[in-house]
Amino acid sequence: MAPFSDPQAVARYAEGPPRFVPGFADLHRMAAVLLAERAPANARVLVLGAGGGLELKAFAEAHPGWTFDGVDPAAEMLKLAGRTLGPHASRARLHEGTIDDAPDGPFDAAACLLTLHFLAPEERRRTASEIRRRLKPGAPFVAAHASFPQGAAERGRWLSRYAAFAIASGADPDKAQGARKAVGAHLDLLDPEADGAILREAGFSDIALFYAAFTFRGWVGYA
Repeated sequence: MAPFSDPQAVARYAEGPPRFVPGFADLHRMAAVLLAERAPANARVLVLGAGGGLELKAFAEAHPGWTFDGVDPAAEMLKLAGRTLGPHASRARLHEGTIDDAPDGPFDAAACLLTLHFLAPEERRRTASEIRRRLKPGAPFVAAHASFPQGAAERGRWLSRYAAFAIASGADPDKAQGARKAVGAHLDLLDPEADGAILREAGFSDIALFYAAFTFRGWVGYA
């Protein structure tokens, strides 16, 4: 969590995801479309891992009637989220902490983007269960994070592709290779089948893969 608590690193945060995550803006648009299939025009939406505020801003711009509860453990990232939201900030309540610090809801929809890969599998499963507990019956949940084959040969190949994509997108090569090493060493990564199983075990139904881009996957499921 150290980079997310460093004000200088946080100030540069918005430069990173578009370079490392293929189709980053489209991921936000797809997530908003999927949530809107079942969420009403005045939906209350839970966003876990809301620091930075990029998905909050995208959702707020797409759906003027939605309000949000955004949760993140990094205070500096929540400050950035407030600045990123700009004129939409009054529609979002920001909470410092984990899923345990989120309001009980019930919410009409929820999203957790580029966050669950920071959690160990059992904590990931518990977090998904706590998200589901806060949703109305049938409410949609969208999750997307690093998830790719973890076989001995495949894992290294995909980590190299992760760095290569970032470099091709304009990232500094040394920083891209540093990110590759950090992801490989510090994230408890799973293959897509295991990640999908976690959502099922958390109680979500009709789970479908909607996004697959190099080392990232995204799913939608329903409470």
